[in-house]
Amino acid sequence: MSTRILQQIIPSIATSDGAGVRLRRSIGQSQKVRVDPFLMLDEFSSINADDYIAGFPNHPHRGFETVTYILDGHMLHEDHLGNRGDLKSGGAQWMTAGRGIIHSEMPQQISGRMRGFQLWVNLPAKEKMKPAGYQDVQSEEIPVFNLADSGYVKVISGTANFAEQIIKGPIQGISADVLMLDVRLPAGAYFEQVLPSDHNAFIYTFEGDVLVGPEDNQCTLAIQSAGVLSTGDFLVIKAGEQGAAFLLLVGRPLKEPIVQYGPFVMNTREEIEQAVADYNNGRLV
Repeated sequence: MSTRILQQIIPSIATSDGAGVRLRRSIGQSQKVRVDPFLMLDEFSSINADDYIAGFPNHPHRGFETVTYILDGHMLHEDHLGNRGDLKSGGAQWMTAGRGIIHSEMPQQISGRMRGFQLWVNLPAKEKMKPAGYQDVQSEEIPVFNLADSGYVKVISGTANFAEQIIKGPIQGISADVLMLDVRLPAGAYFEQVLPSDHNAFIYTFEGDVLVGPEDNQCTLAIQSAGVLSTGDFLVIKAGEQGAAFLLLVGRPLKEPIVQYGPFVMNTREEIEQAVADYNNGRLV
């Protein structure tokens, strides 16, 4: 097996989105900072309601998928088709925007901690105009695997292999064959995973720091940073002295041209212009 190493470090930057929600953006902080098929990763975390209370009022999407994973808090999703879903602590939603959706994501709390992530995943050209859809998952539906070193892993999407034990996440059938794991490790503990050698991968640390790679070629990834991994079919990560928590994202690259204009992600400029025209004329969906 060839072990993946840390190829690029992308420290997250403070920014805001929606109606003023404060967050940190790593992947996607510019249109050149992407990991095919992943377009963007935002982390939001605050106990100050002023940082999140304005939420994300109605806004459109076309051409990709969004993943919202809530660690702490309560968000309400609603769209123009009448769909409604509560995102609560430990739960996730995988939304396929497809040909178009206009939706809102609004906090359902006026105090306390709001903490989580939003990930954007590209759709292949042949699926960009498919109907919108959702996979909503509550916390208790996400399997947890206890590691030998007292850590644990939550399998949110895709299929993971732990010591020859296969664990399937509740979210399956994703176009880019995405594996999404939430990994928690005590100080000095190891995490190992076999990965498809033809898939791209990155990790994002949201607590502590980690050492990535084999012992003779380790590199430290600090908190609130994305680490893009090299090619290979095996991953080994060691938690730092304070322990660590991180997301692992693995996906099949689409290898297609990307043209993005705000909430629209297509393959050509003409398709973007059509998306804008459709939205302005009420024909997005």
